[in-house]
Amino acid sequence: MSRTAVRKAVIPAAGLGTRFLPVTKASPKEMLPLVDKPLIQYAVEEAVASGIEDIIIVTGRGKRAIEDHFDRSVELEENLKSAGKSQLLHQIRQISNLANFCYVRQSEALGLGHAVLCAQHLIGDEPFAVILGDEIIDAAVPALAQLIHVYKKRHGAVLGVQDVPKQDVSRYGIVTPKRLAAGLHRVQDMVEKPSPSDAPSTLAVIGRYVLPPEIFSILRKTVPGKNGEIQLTDALRELAKKSPMFAQEIKGQRHDAGDKLGFLIATVEFALKNPSLGTDFNEYLLSRTRMITNDRRK
Repeated sequence: MSRTAVRKAVIPAAGLGTRFLPVTKASPKEMLPLVDKPLIQYAVEEAVASGIEDIIIVTGRGKRAIEDHFDRSVELEENLKSAGKSQLLHQIRQISNLANFCYVRQSEALGLGHAVLCAQHLIGDEPFAVILGDEIIDAAVPALAQLIHVYKKRHGAVLGVQDVPKQDVSRYGIVTPKRLAAGLHRVQDMVEKPSPSDAPSTLAVIGRYVLPPEIFSILRKTVPGKNGEIQLTDALRELAKKSPMFAQEIKGQRHDAGDKLGFLIATVEFALKNPSLGTDFNEYLLSRTRMITNDRRK
């Protein structure tokens, strides 16, 4: 197996979804519908479009709906078949055929680094991708494919980054970059959620990674930080000291769908692009805008 072939992706999905309470009290955040598909399906489809064959989803208690979604539902398929809904039947069957799915249980929410470590036995000695499912990136070339392209050429870990407003850097992991080419940087260091005055740049890591298997041995030695969690950022900082690490500025429109406002914005944007809903939804928004404008004039 070529060490540059990225065939596997890890999608951490064991978080508690506290930013969306109370809706996530009994329902996984990853199953929130973005128009007509759950959030996690967008992540899976991006991975598959980037050449990924095996999807490893790290789950926790109360996440069974995720497994059910990517499994076959024979009863539903028979119902659609008998009703003559062939197009919908095809869409439903396609979900379970997207990739090879494996599930790993994270018994405690001990951080992103720990979630990645839970998948080690399924990754083996291969490079792999990590996708955070609440970061939805609408791009002509899939965001993950952009990183894999860099990995194959540079043979080092690649982080997906985007430029963010300086006042927002305290929400992200921020890289210390050395520019190599347009949109491509060598990562010299990283800092997690710095204050605007301490941030080394405004290039924020946005939930897309291509990592070598060497990250696992580092994660095992990483000391838990705040709240007893093993931070992936801490392990990445250590990896950057030992081998080349790159930051690729992702081309595409990013939506933080793990945030309520971000989720609403993503819903509007994807609804407008939806072939069957876009025109009518656009008309509704225009009429609503006119109504608000008229009310303000009164």
